[in-house]
Amino acid sequence: MPKGYIIGHITVHDAEGYKEYIEKDTPILQRLGAKFIVRGGQSDTPEGTAQDRHVVIEFPSYAEAKAAYHDPDYQLVAEIRRRTADSTIILVEGHDD
Repeated sequence: MPKGYIIGHITVHDAEGYKEYIEKDTPILQRLGAKFIVRGGQSDTPEGTAQDRHVVIEFPSYAEAKAAYHDPDYQLVAEIRRRTADSTIILVEGHDD
């Protein structure tokens, strides 16, 4: 079964507020099966326009990634991200080799 991913492209406007989001979202998402593959770090955009920060979170399946995003506990915490950053969040199914 292919894995599922939550991919986030984020530009933070309130660093202190965003820290609170990271502290609160991590245990929720890990409880729901998340493995953080990319979380910030260096990046380069050789083509197109990108936001400042990129996150890739892996789940055992697309259904689990989707369920994690829509989880009520996560959605409460996501309001912090929405207040402190501009973001694009994408749910995607991986490739099954």
